[in-house]
Amino acid sequence: MDDERRLRPYHDLTPDRLLDALAAVGYAGDGRILALNSYENRVYQVWLDDGDCVVAKFYRPGRWSDSQILEEHAFAAELAAAEVPVVAPLSRDGVTLHHAADHRFAVYPRRGGRTPELEDRDVLLRIGRFIGRIHTVGARQPFAQRPPLDVERLGSEPRDYLLQHDWIPAELQPAWREIAERAIARTRAAFEELGGQIDAIRLHGDVHAGNVLWTDAGPHFVDLDDACNGPPVQDLWMLLSGDRDDANRQLARLLRGYEEFRELDRRELRLIEPLRTLRLLHYSAWIARRWDDPAFPVAFPWFGTQRYWQDRIIELREQVALLDEPPLAPDALRDD
Repeated sequence: MDDERRLRPYHDLTPDRLLDALAAVGYAGDGRILALNSYENRVYQVWLDDGDCVVAKFYRPGRWSDSQILEEHAFAAELAAAEVPVVAPLSRDGVTLHHAADHRFAVYPRRGGRTPELEDRDVLLRIGRFIGRIHTVGARQPFAQRPPLDVERLGSEPRDYLLQHDWIPAELQPAWREIAERAIARTRAAFEELGGQIDAIRLHGDVHAGNVLWTDAGPHFVDLDDACNGPPVQDLWMLLSGDRDDANRQLARLLRGYEEFRELDRRELRLIEPLRTLRLLHYSAWIARRWDDPAFPVAFPWFGTQRYWQDRIIELREQVALLDEPPLAPDALRDD
């Protein structure tokens, strides 16, 4: 990838070129384009001449191979065929991944919705049911091309990148390094403790409230960009919030819906805090790796400041303490 593409991966994705790319594969726009909230990729709502409206997703150059993107698309299509409410890419003559100059893109139907009210027990129940259905399909076979959810990719590599590229201020680097290494060691031990006892299946990978759109008919799931092989509990823990009692109540409700379709091995609950630890480490490195993209300094102006890294040290110390606590125990609650 040349320097311009690396530093400014979307510098040549002008409105005219976007519309030309869509028109070339049969989606003629009427000129109206709305940029949607996405940093990793570029996503636009586009109105068409025929009165329809689609969502065009332009993939970040160099992040995924074509085969990895196509595995994501195939998983979405498999879910849709099983009547699981996941927004799958539209196909033109059997093709879902399109190319325009150096860009790769997919086109999706527009699906509206609102953020789910996760404090509503019935909402959690219904979301749990649909995650259970996603995993029932996901367990049929693993991904062959997409990377797994593991400690090396989401913990060790982000730590090394941040240190090697001097993102942490020199005076804070020893403290951050020490607590990051402790957090990774404890996380690795938790995964190794379970060994091969937990089956990795195909996951959505990033089930948080922003990727679940709620309508009167129920939820539908968007953005399979982080789909991977991993432990099923990965698609549950990001929906939990509040203190331990709150999290237990929320998880109990999710599992009540989830287990109408498949059982969750309770040993996986031991992985919730390790998975949260990996997400914290990966998030900082993700912003650092994308800092040359002009959208990132605007969106994350606080990143890299002294205060930012001081807060990350405190956060990781708190996380290490949580790794010592017993796992959540939703089965101890009565869920009426």
